[in-house]
Amino acid sequence: MLSTSKPLLAPTSLTAMAIRLPPHAPTHYAPPHWQTPPFRSITRVAPSPSTTATAVSLPPSPKKVLVPIAMGTEEMEAVILAGVLRRAGADVTLASVEDGLEVEASYGTRIIADKSIAACADQVFDLVALPGGMPGSVRLRDNKILQRIMVRQAEEKRLYGAICAAPAVVLMPWGLHKGRKITCHPSFIGDLPTFRAVESNVQVSGELTTSRGPGTVFQFALSFVEQLFGPHSVEDVDSTLIDAGLERSTEVNRVEWPFDHKPQVLIPIANGSEEMEIIMLVDILRRANINVVLASVDKSTNIVGSQRMKIVADKCILGASDSKYDLIIIPGGPGGAERLHRSTTLKKLLKEQKQASRMYGGICYSPLILQKQGLLQDKTVTAHPSIVNQLTCQVIDRSKVVIDGNLITGKGLGTVMDFSLAIVRKFFGHGRAKGVANGMVFDYPKS
Repeated sequence: MLSTSKPLLAPTSLTAMAIRLPPHAPTHYAPPHWQTPPFRSITRVAPSPSTTATAVSLPPSPKKVLVPIAMGTEEMEAVILAGVLRRAGADVTLASVEDGLEVEASYGTRIIADKSIAACADQVFDLVALPGGMPGSVRLRDNKILQRIMVRQAEEKRLYGAICAAPAVVLMPWGLHKGRKITCHPSFIGDLPTFRAVESNVQVSGELTTSRGPGTVFQFALSFVEQLFGPHSVEDVDSTLIDAGLERSTEVNRVEWPFDHKPQVLIPIANGSEEMEIIMLVDILRRANINVVLASVDKSTNIVGSQRMKIVADKCILGASDSKYDLIIIPGGPGGAERLHRSTTLKKLLKEQKQASRMYGGICYSPLILQKQGLLQDKTVTAHPSIVNQLTCQVIDRSKVVIDGNLITGKGLGTVMDFSLAIVRKFFGHGRAKGVANGMVFDYPKS
């Protein structure tokens, strides 16, 4: 999914980077072309004739995809699966196997499913994909309705898959791994049959696709995009989802961020915010033992993201404004960013944050919002390609993450893991960041 030719989060010298200085030349910016993940990390077993027909000759009607979720499901895996497939045009249903639709995922994010699993029992899906996480995988395994759906999916030779703990915890007890090569999270690889286990990031074996963890979920999701829609369809997904050609991190005006206490981070969200960015930020920062507060600037704490997924915030922005935060991060999504910009409470918090020399930042579209609030003066940033020509500060186009003193910015959706790990590194150092990355099966530099 990501190029391994450059070290993760290793600061890059400015002389090696392309820096655009204000004022901007009136030239048209061409967004970078989509770069498909390197397929050396995706292993395929020769498909059967029926699999070939499934991958190439499906009818043009919307492909139906089921992503079941449970208490303790890995939220990054569930939301990225659903988000990427929806961007590709699939009709994705998030289905709860719990009594209610609201599910608390493995790192505390609350997600509201579209349907109960019982409402999906008689439907036909082109793909059923299981996220991992514990105890979410166990709760998926113990749901009899989901088991019947999955067994029927395999018997009728339609696509199915699992990631992280789910291949070992769910597929094996159901016997859906037999005769297939299979991979899973490294902590569960010993539970797989030795002669069937492989360590590729994504393993395609007939109708079954498996993968290793949150750090490989983009590859996992894109493999399904290819199998459902054909090999050229990944080019139609947002060009900023993955870009292996970018430097991972650049830092200027280096300052130390405090890490002598448990950091407090505020992530304001709104209807239209990019849910994949939100979930990755929260999940990774909480893995590093950072206290993260999701605060809604809308009237309700229930937020509908840009890909129509429903997230429940921890509190409203007014309730969150009584506390001080070491870092405030503004997520992207053009509709959500504009709603965040209109929040007077958030404007006040951000102004106080800068005046107190505390950390703040944004990703994707939100640097433009920071600029509108006067928070980018004399700063160097990166941002989504569609807004870089609207920024009047210095912009480094070829870096996923730019840190300038107490400001951190990220380029877009495919850079959020690097962005989040850069925050962990600034607070705690490389050791903590590397530990978090390893747990996600995400590349981190050896030194």
